[in-house]
Amino acid sequence: MKTTSPPKLFRRDFTLVAIGQIISLFGNAILRFALPLYLLRQTGSAALFGLVSACSFLPMIALSFLGGVLADRVNKRNIMVALDFFTALLVLSVYLGLGRLPLVPLILVALMLLYGISGTYQPAVQASIPALVEGEQVLRGGAVINQISSLSGLLGPIVGGMFFGAFGIFPILAISAACFFASAVMELFIHIPFTPREKGPGVLSIVRADLRDSSRYIRREKPLLAKVILLVAAINLVMTSVMTVGLPVVVVDTLGMSDRMLGLFQGIGALGGLCGGLFVAAAGNRLTLRHSPRLLLLCSAFAGGLALPLLLGLSPVAGFWLITAFSFFIMALATVFSVQMMAAVQLETPPQLVGKVIALMIALSMCAQPLGQAIYGALFEQFPAGGGVILLAAAILSAGLSLLSRRIFADA
Repeated sequence: MKTTSPPKLFRRDFTLVAIGQIISLFGNAILRFALPLYLLRQTGSAALFGLVSACSFLPMIALSFLGGVLADRVNKRNIMVALDFFTALLVLSVYLGLGRLPLVPLILVALMLLYGISGTYQPAVQASIPALVEGEQVLRGGAVINQISSLSGLLGPIVGGMFFGAFGIFPILAISAACFFASAVMELFIHIPFTPREKGPGVLSIVRADLRDSSRYIRREKPLLAKVILLVAAINLVMTSVMTVGLPVVVVDTLGMSDRMLGLFQGIGALGGLCGGLFVAAAGNRLTLRHSPRLLLLCSAFAGGLALPLLLGLSPVAGFWLITAFSFFIMALATVFSVQMMAAVQLETPPQLVGKVIALMIALSMCAQPLGQAIYGALFEQFPAGGGVILLAAAILSAGLSLLSRRIFADA
């Protein structure tokens, strides 16, 4: 009896998308590490660090839905190529502007544009997966893309920390610009199936109509997804924000670690995300949404551990490694949860809606994060000795949300 071989995942076009992602996200990870750290080192203000981080996220949230609209109506390859070329020019402009233009506005505008580009870019990448791989491989394809993001996040901060500590910001900008340019050239050779649509209404009309269609679909067809979006938004407000703003401040200011150690800290956290993606790829369909409350509760438990070094008065070195270890496990569990959510949406959403539904989900779930970043930045500035209490409070609130999620996923 003839057996059929399973569908191949790493076909030519998916492989090129993956390689382009490696190059592009590597440069992006370096910039996300270096520019905020440069600002924190130059100003020494946790509140300004949190405020700039918050403002940087706003364009990403606003433009992520536009990215979903474009992903459903424009060739996804062209989106990737155009945005990577533009990012290369943007980074080159920052390189030329440092020392000639005011620091805070320059970094703020640069980060806002970078995050806005990311918000437009990621829906195109996610929406291309079902077009490049077969149905049963969508989960593994999504896990691979997530692993690439985690791997870039692992190497970017480590290399960025080494370069920042040894050479400063300018070599980092030069390397990042080269990465984005190389990624754009690579993506020119990708073929993603695309059927052009007839010319119709303007972009704003399309955005309004697609927003209406996707929100109606979520409301009427997938009410569970609406609850999940609210849950993730609350988690981003309480926990994600404290990790993106609070932990770098703790590592740099409270523990007094070097730039290289901060890069190592963020790199090990990204390694946790990579391990989470590998776990999803290996487990495949054995993971279900019913496991989500346990994942979130474990995240909260490890988040509580982040406060221990500060509350117990451990030495800076011991505290650094303990916080780093807990961050590793938090990122691993968070990645498993994230990949599960994305794969469920990709598989259950009609092809003509998948891009904008993903974009709307990302935008709504992230809308609370800038508020959390601004709040935590102000808290760590006003109460520099109370970092342990702030981290513990965030973990307790996160645990409450994890327990609440049991009701949400009971019928999943």
